Amino acid sequence: MSEHATVQPADDHVVLGKLTSPYGVKGWLKVYSYTSPMEGVLDYPEWVLRCGDRLERRRLVQGRRHGKGLVALLEGCDTREGAEALAGAEILLPKAELPDLDTGELYWHQLEGLRVVTREGVVLGCIDHLFETGANDVMVVKGALDPEAVDGGERLLPYLPEQVILEVDLEGGVMTVEWDPDF
Repeated sequence: MSEHATVQPADDHVVLGKLTSPYGVKGWLKVYSYTSPMEGVLDYPEWVLRCGDRLERRRLVQGRRHGKGLVALLEGCDTREGAEALAGAEILLPKAELPDLDTGELYWHQLEGLRVVTREGVVLGCIDHLFETGANDVMVVKGALDPEAVDGGERLLPYLPEQVILEVDLEGGVMTVEWDPDF
């Protein structure tokens, strides 16, 4: 696949979504988007696709909302068979291409892996991932990811700056929280 050059390792990328299944017979694919709003994935003219252990770039020819989801047509994919070959691929974006945020705003990928410590210095674990609930975002903190954690359990902490989140030190890799370790 020389026309779709390989790219740098996936650690330099953030996952924007996933190609789920073919849509029709002309190469279109259904897209599951992790962006908010969901159409945000269509703002990027070129996608990096992770197909198993292979990364390749594909230009987004066209994308649109369809029903409750999205569909997209990618360069070089003009048959149902071509779409089937890409189904299941993750849609990645190089972190360097993410838009700049306003002061104080962070991307979720910047929080993943941070050590979570209470104001009193009790290590709760590390942030494994985040998810939306509608009311607020939630951090999944796993004690098993940090040998110094108070226990190996999993905690769900609301992402509430100034209420639960007291400080985020990206350089130090630590988030300080107001949280009872027994909860």
